[in-house]
Amino acid sequence: MSLIALALFAQLAAPMTRTLPVLTFPEPGLDDSAAYQGYQTRLFRDARGNTVQIYLDARAARVVHLWADADDESFGFTARGAGGRPAALRWDGGGAQVSVSQSPRTRSLEHALVANDARVDIGWFLMGSMRVERDLQYANRQRSPFADAPFALPEFDRLLDALASLEPAERQRHLALLHAGTEQELRARLRPHLTSRAEGSRWVTRVTQPALDGRDTLVMEFRTDPRRVTAIAEGDSLSLRARAGNAIAFTVRITTSGRALTPLGRHQLFNAKFLTFLAAARAEGTRTGAPSMPTLRARRLERQVRGLELLASREKLMAGLPTYATYFGRDMLMTALMMRPVWRDEISEFVIASVLRKLSPEGQVSHEEALGGQAVREAASEYASLIGEFSLAVRAGNRAGSDSLLARARAVLRDMRRVRENYHMIDAEFQFPIVAARWLSDPHVPAARKRAFLLDRSDDGEPRLDRLLRELALVARVTAPYASNPVAEHLISFAPRDSGRWASQSWRDSNAGYAGGRYAMDVNAIWAPHALESVARILDALRALGISTDSLAELAASTPLGHYARNPQALRQAVENWRGAGRHFVVRLAPSEVRERATARLGAMAEDERRHWTEVFARTGSDSLAFLALALDAEGRPIAVANSDPATRLFLGDGEGARRVPDAPARADVLRDVRLFVRPYPVGLLVEGAGPVVANDAYAPPSIWRAFERDRYHGPRVVWGRENNLFLIGTMERIADASGAGAPRDGSMAPYVRELRGAISQVLAAVEASGFHSELWSYELRNGRVVPVRYGSGSDVQLWSTTDLVVQYQRSRLRP
Repeated sequence: MSLIALALFAQLAAPMTRTLPVLTFPEPGLDDSAAYQGYQTRLFRDARGNTVQIYLDARAARVVHLWADADDESFGFTARGAGGRPAALRWDGGGAQVSVSQSPRTRSLEHALVANDARVDIGWFLMGSMRVERDLQYANRQRSPFADAPFALPEFDRLLDALASLEPAERQRHLALLHAGTEQELRARLRPHLTSRAEGSRWVTRVTQPALDGRDTLVMEFRTDPRRVTAIAEGDSLSLRARAGNAIAFTVRITTSGRALTPLGRHQLFNAKFLTFLAAARAEGTRTGAPSMPTLRARRLERQVRGLELLASREKLMAGLPTYATYFGRDMLMTALMMRPVWRDEISEFVIASVLRKLSPEGQVSHEEALGGQAVREAASEYASLIGEFSLAVRAGNRAGSDSLLARARAVLRDMRRVRENYHMIDAEFQFPIVAARWLSDPHVPAARKRAFLLDRSDDGEPRLDRLLRELALVARVTAPYASNPVAEHLISFAPRDSGRWASQSWRDSNAGYAGGRYAMDVNAIWAPHALESVARILDALRALGISTDSLAELAASTPLGHYARNPQALRQAVENWRGAGRHFVVRLAPSEVRERATARLGAMAEDERRHWTEVFARTGSDSLAFLALALDAEGRPIAVANSDPATRLFLGDGEGARRVPDAPARADVLRDVRLFVRPYPVGLLVEGAGPVVANDAYAPPSIWRAFERDRYHGPRVVWGRENNLFLIGTMERIADASGAGAPRDGSMAPYVRELRGAISQVLAAVEASGFHSELWSYELRNGRVVPVRYGSGSDVQLWSTTDLVVQYQRSRLRP
């Protein structure tokens, strides 16, 4: 038995202390429990302050524990009652017990459950990376009979097959690197091991799951009172039976040896102005006493602040809980942009440093990190591929090549826990310069601090400045074709996939997300122009800091960035060309076209949906409509899916740098985008009682309707909290632009501002009626009425959804 396993089992006997949840969902008074459809969750902190989330999901028939530490671990099981239906589980008590051991690598948490059944069968134990739990549920395997074959990862099967193909002596070397003596020992690690025995007055069933590389072990225990419950462990499942009545009480204890993170608190995250605003909201709620709107507002603000604290540590900002308890470059950068009014300057600096530390050699921004069990999984796949190439080289008689491949394979096994970065998304490449430019141009950050930050070599000996220039060079290179010849075929393209399709490589990263398009509107019409303009601002900031642009030109002499450093006018022209990229995406429809296409879409709906939306359509009419298409197809033609991405355009504004009073064309573009959000679906995006949906496919071909029906994640049935917040913050900023210094005082801006205020009120009313301020949510039609519901795979706490705090803060500062 390994030393880590011995430490774990010792931890099982360590003293425990009681703790209460930091957050619960649904929360009485804030959430409609019916909208959660049998889903309930609690979020705790362990003895080291790391987040542990537990959810009971009656729909998925699943109980899952996420340990949001440095290894992103999960412990899941399925509980079934009579007839194989999901067991009726509820919390037993209000808190949990956590270990108080001083050991930094072993921590435990225990909580109590009650099943309102005479018998409960528990199986489909799955412990490891949260990504594996997600894959299990995506495949719906948790609903299969417990006697079925265990959930197998193809990457591990490939590794075992590759290992078996080696000569015995070489195979033994590789087994030793995996801390295993035999193939059988290694194969036994692929499934959990159950044992049951009496411990004091309790009957304990212990489920143990060693990692494939033998470096850690996860343990989940089920504890029952044998006077009230009989427990029988058979094969890979556990049966609990009440000795009397129809209630079975049991506790679940989880234990990990994963590395802990170092949490950050609100005073390390938020600036003084926001903390003052938060204290005032709390005081207002205390003064009112009864459950009034100010009290509910204060509670919601506190929940959002606690949510951000649960995601934040000195090591990283996690994307969301429960599914994405890892670093996501895009989520972090978007949040950094939106949170600037309420965050401390140091957090923006932290975000920039995090991105630079994870840059690829080519300057790409990491989309997501794979760590812990997921890193082992990806290493297994790489190892199997290398052994496959090794076998081919041996058969070809290529001794040098085979030796090199074998050495690389051994190196993979030796360092299976190396954090791996995913670079397949492209939007973060353009978001990063904007974040960096806004921080470097911030007059409140001392110049000495900026210089010290850029010249810092603490990561791996390379100055951060060099990494920054590498990323800027990538942005300049990929935007160069359109900058020199602004035609559609020179726009930034998604990578090709099989069968003539294109990968979704921006935030709508699902199969249907960009409706099969090649050129995404958000990347080309919004992010790329702002990124190039930010490159110019960064070059200006570097000059102001005393960093010679001549040296920059030398560092990137043969690249477009070097050209721009030597010739600022060329960069200004490139920015100007990219500012016009939106013209490729504009869709304009006459009233008759709106009516014809919307009617066709309604005709393809189910009867109850068709009846409801036909009535809405009849009330709201079919005026002309203009919007920016979601994407262009491979021939550069707009794919007419109305969408919420213009919210980002509203948020970023017309350009980087000084605020501008909008002229008539700028106001027309703003109103075009704003009106789409408040025109009722099926013409626009607004669903009363739910919010603006993320896309409206009514104007697209039927094949796209069907694609969104199969994959609803970014489709007409889903509302995203991020998009609402971008719209609300952006529209408030547009009001500030129209009302600020230099704005005409003759009343000519009044109708424009009045329409923007009305749009804010409409969207806020719909979102408030939904009851959700989370990552995303959906709706159902019941008895002809829109009923908001939780989206099944949505995050309960999501990084960029905590930007609702900015919405509330900016609302308090918006002049009447």
